[in-house]
Amino acid sequence: MARLKELYKKEIIPALQKKFNYKNVMQTPRLEKIVINVGLGEAIQNPKAIDAAIEDIMTISGQRPVVTRAKKSIAAFKVRSGMPIGVKVTLRGDRMYEFADRLINFALPRVRDFQGVSGKSFDGRGNYTLGLKEQLIFPEINYDKIDKLRGMDIVFVTTAKTDEEAKELLRGFGMPFRD
Repeated sequence: MARLKELYKKEIIPALQKKFNYKNVMQTPRLEKIVINVGLGEAIQNPKAIDAAIEDIMTISGQRPVVTRAKKSIAAFKVRSGMPIGVKVTLRGDRMYEFADRLINFALPRVRDFQGVSGKSFDGRGNYTLGLKEQLIFPEINYDKIDKLRGMDIVFVTTAKTDEEAKELLRGFGMPFRD
C-alpha cells in the first residue's frame, strides 16, 4: 500500500477532524483523483510528438494515457475538429497515491530554483492545479531518450468544499507551499 495512503489514514484525517471540527470521518476531505495533461500544439506539424508524449506520460504515471482531440476547428491555429492535440491520464487509488508521493518527495525538489509551489492555484472548489515546465524532473525519464522538453498540468481533485480545506489536506501530504 502507498505510503501517503497510510499517512492519510493515521495522521491527516485526525488532524483535519480536529482543525475543522468534523464530527464524522466521512466529512474529512480526501484526494479523489490526479489528472496529468500535456497539451501539444506542435502535434499539428509533427504527428510523432503525440507518440513521444504518450511514452513520457506512461513512464511517469505507470498508466497508458488517452489522446485528446480538438473539439472545434480553429483556422488561426490550423486546427481541425478531431485532430490529436494532447494526451491525458487520470490516476485513482494506489497509483494516484504512488504518483503523488513521487511528485512531492522526488520530482518537485529537482525543479531548478525551487521555492515551493504557489498556494493560489486553487479553483474555489477545493481542486489544485500545478503546472510543470519540463518532464525531466521525474527520475523515471531518461535524459537521452527525450526529443523535446514538454510541460504538463497536474490537477489534484479533492472532495474538499473549500480551498482552505484542500490546502490543509495537500499540506498534510507534504506539498511544499510557498506561503
